[in-house]
Amino acid sequence: MLEVSSKPVLFVKHTCPFCLKLRLYLLEAGLLDSVILCESRTPEEEEAMRAELSPHLAKVSYPTARFGEEYMTESDDIIARFARNGGRPPEQLPTYQAYVDGPFAQLLALHRENAELKQQA
Repeated sequence: MLEVSSKPVLFVKHTCPFCLKLRLYLLEAGLLDSVILCESRTPEEEEAMRAELSPHLAKVSYPTARFGEEYMTESDDIIARFARNGGRPPEQLPTYQAYVDGPFAQLLALHRENAELKQQA
């Protein structure tokens, strides 16, 4: 278990498109060095992260950010918090915007379509 740090702690899954969106924002905004990154690349690492997060969240999801004792999910909310606290606005970051408008939008559309198909089955 990680000690509470003055730096925000980000819990991310290696293959998560929402986590990539957050990481891209932090990288392009020059904030990646201002966080502690906990990334799961294996099922065992993910299981350990879930065990750490589950007492603090109704439902574990990724990305999750820990700001002191406060936990936050939802990539857009986390990005907005960084932007408010001295980061650059996301709309000013061309690489981030290219990802959000391109591959991320396509993945989100496929995810929604898959969810609809599962409901119909």
